[in-house]
Amino acid sequence: MKLYFSPGACSFSPHVVLNELGIKFELVKVDMKAKKLASGGDYMAINPKGYVPALELDNGELLTEGPAIVQYLADLKPELGLAPKAGTPERYRLMEMLNFITSEIHKGYGGLFGADAMVANKEGNKQFREATQARLGQRLGYLAEVLAKKPYLLGDKMTVADIYLMTCLRWSAYIGFDMSAWPVITSYLGRMQDRPSVQAAIKAEGLKG
Repeated sequence: MKLYFSPGACSFSPHVVLNELGIKFELVKVDMKAKKLASGGDYMAINPKGYVPALELDNGELLTEGPAIVQYLADLKPELGLAPKAGTPERYRLMEMLNFITSEIHKGYGGLFGADAMVANKEGNKQFREATQARLGQRLGYLAEVLAKKPYLLGDKMTVADIYLMTCLRWSAYIGFDMSAWPVITSYLGRMQDRPSVQAAIKAEGLKG
């Protein structure tokens, strides 16, 4: 398999999942601005959506969208329990959480990364950023309540939802988003980042710990 990634982007999530599974794979770096591979190839010819992650399967098919990719990967080794069995109530809870993360957390951070380009004047930018941070804070407040009751999002065992959330939470350091109001989340992030699978992905992508 090949994982098309950009350092520190949401492709970090399937990268960590692959490490957890111990599956052999190839990392292919993508320049997201130029839409080019490190080899000079055209990424748009591989994934017309133009963003990461994308997973090229052994049969040559391409799978995109992070929540779909991590569920596919987890199902390759169901005995590891990174995703509940398909068709069970627990699996739908996983899907519910993945959808929440992608629509409310991932996109919330995304708005902060692009705030300067979205508003033409400084005052408008400030108001937009404050409103976006407030919405994200509300979502993180909900997750703090969840994590105050159990060590992981779905209970006592880590799932791919935790890996996806950890990927998003790491962006706080890059954009200067203060998470000190939610100590349960900062503690959770620390525990997640200490995992060997995460540290290996950080090293492979050339990121800060």
